[in-house]
Amino acid sequence: MPHSKMYDAAHLRKCSANYIPLTPLSFLSRAAKLHPQRTAVIYNDREVSWSEFFTRTQKMADALQQKGVGYGDTVTVILHNTPELMEAHYGVPMAGAVLNTLNTRLDVNTISYCINQAESKVLITDTEFSPVVREVLKQIDHEIILIEVVDAYAKLARGTGERLGNNEYEEFLNSGTTGRWQMPEDEWQAIALNYTSGTSGKPKGVIYHHRGSYLMSMGSVVAWGMPQFCTHLQTVPMFHCNGWGYPWTIALLSGTLVCIRNFSPALTFKLIAQHKVGFFGGAPVVLNMLANASEDEVASFDHQVQVMTAGSPPPAKTLESMANMGFEVTHVYGLTETYGHTVFCKTKDDWRDLPIEEQAELKARQGIAYPMMEEVAVINPDDMSALPFDGDSMGEIMLRGNTIMKGYLKNPEATAHAFANGWYHSEDLGVTHADGHIQLKDRAKDIIISGGENVSSVEVENVISKHPAVSLVSIVAMPDKKWQEVPCAFVELKPDADITEQEIIKFSRTQLAGFKTPKKVVFGELPKTATGKIQKFVLRERARLL
Repeated sequence: MPHSKMYDAAHLRKCSANYIPLTPLSFLSRAAKLHPQRTAVIYNDREVSWSEFFTRTQKMADALQQKGVGYGDTVTVILHNTPELMEAHYGVPMAGAVLNTLNTRLDVNTISYCINQAESKVLITDTEFSPVVREVLKQIDHEIILIEVVDAYAKLARGTGERLGNNEYEEFLNSGTTGRWQMPEDEWQAIALNYTSGTSGKPKGVIYHHRGSYLMSMGSVVAWGMPQFCTHLQTVPMFHCNGWGYPWTIALLSGTLVCIRNFSPALTFKLIAQHKVGFFGGAPVVLNMLANASEDEVASFDHQVQVMTAGSPPPAKTLESMANMGFEVTHVYGLTETYGHTVFCKTKDDWRDLPIEEQAELKARQGIAYPMMEEVAVINPDDMSALPFDGDSMGEIMLRGNTIMKGYLKNPEATAHAFANGWYHSEDLGVTHADGHIQLKDRAKDIIISGGENVSSVEVENVISKHPAVSLVSIVAMPDKKWQEVPCAFVELKPDADITEQEIIKFSRTQLAGFKTPKKVVFGELPKTATGKIQKFVLRERARLL
């Protein structure tokens, strides 16, 4: 036998003894088998063990299958960070289906678009969202099964909490039995669908596979130094890149996930102290709110807490306040298309002795690749050449590895563009420092990150431009003490038009989610190039000075 063939002989082929598709579902069966009585989920005064959790998710899978849900079907979920959403991260793929978590703050038109494009068979939602869901159901172009969560801990506003269907979540769950769940036959099989925020208008559906979700969970454990049985506070919405993968990671560690329905500094401090929380993540606005919490809101704790933040780097003052309260902050970078954070800036030992301002400057760097990401590089997009590690040569941040999406749902053109030349193109601009740490410098897509939510300037511009008094409009990010960034509208009116700032804001709010509406409107002629293109860099500078 030629040497080139001896390692490929027939008896060396993969089989069920030596090859099983990678999937985070295996984390759950392992946790339930080895640590059945350990607490899996905590929500207020409710605690669920890994054995109970495994039983509930099996019932969900069977109940979905009884409704005709199976391989390749989509189950859309609009829920807060409650146990039901944690259960859906397992129960839905255990039925062979694909989990689609939607932002709870989206408007009716966007939710309807996502559900229709995904051809969702099931919608699981909280009765808090009944007013929105009622309108969504009118716009869905196919039959859909509605399952409603009635949460006793919900603080319902007027007009919410109404039941719109006949399937209550607990009753639906109890209609299922155990033992009928399934592992994926192929690790490339889709496990989740996450929509972007619509960077060029309509949101794009990003498809994750079982293999990537498994490796993402593994990478987080290594990069963040998460120990077995740790307790994680799920402050990151689970609709954001599946909560950065932590609903799956916590099962790998047989740890405990503490759910928090609505974030507040007082509740966060209380839960950290009460449950000895060791890890949580959040946007910079979350850190700012904790750092500026009042004495009445702060609860003392005697252990160090690891905090992960993404987006704009937190200012030096915030980092100092967090450190003084017992928080160690790690800055990360990622995109929906990369399963969340894939680049991290881990604090080095010699940084701790530096002045806080210097520490903040270093922590502002996005850092190095996660263990499960093969390559992250700053590349010249014109000729695909690597740029020097000089902290000055700017290029596009590109990535490749096993935690890159399968592609965009029903969008082969966008997929091909994103994967051109064998790399995922982030369209974000950055530099690489001498120590190999990457630093983001600008957002090529003009995305506004407000309180951790991505806002498409194009989407907001399209809405405001519909107003009969508006001639031209440009949306840019304006710095904000609470939300880091908020949309700012620069509006050029038609001749003789007369309209106020509040009228523009009110008009946009009728068609956009609250966090997407501009918080400031500036009237006047917009700066343009010789070809008539609006000079956004000029407007960004003006917004910075407002």
